[in-house]
Amino acid sequence: MDVSPRPLDDVDRRMLSILVDEGRASVNEVAARAGVSRATGYARYDRLMADRVICGFRADVDPHAIGLDIAAMIMINVEQGSWPATRDKVSRLPGVEYVAVTSGEFDFVLLVRVPDIAALRDVVLYRLQGMPEVRSTHTVFVLDEERRPIGSAYHLEPVSPEVPCRPARG
Repeated sequence: MDVSPRPLDDVDRRMLSILVDEGRASVNEVAARAGVSRATGYARYDRLMADRVICGFRADVDPHAIGLDIAAMIMINVEQGSWPATRDKVSRLPGVEYVAVTSGEFDFVLLVRVPDIAALRDVVLYRLQGMPEVRSTHTVFVLDEERRPIGSAYHLEPVSPEVPCRPARG
């Protein structure tokens, strides 16, 4: 039986917004800032974890601080029907941070972070193009990027009932 997680309410969204900004905040602190009791905060936190709304906590590391100065998006086309196995293979390559299966001109888009051009050349020319199921690759360099935590991208703060989401039709 497929059980869908319950929809998020304003309390969930407030708690998520706080955790996105401050992942090391205690549940007590999150509950207080979200305006709920400690018991409610723990119950909500446990449910968000159980429902896999919160998938874990990670350090947000600056790639340049650890020597990953080259970022590139690599678009890949693969042989028809090979995408599930190919996705698994490319996701394990060194430097691959992200793999998306896409529609349109390319089958995959990869975000790769490597220390230098030699490492990128190795990934593209020898590892990717060396796979028999890879038909073609197209690489573009990331010149600059703005990374936002998921909460700011999806506006997790609750919308006030006084502020309509859409203009009223009149």
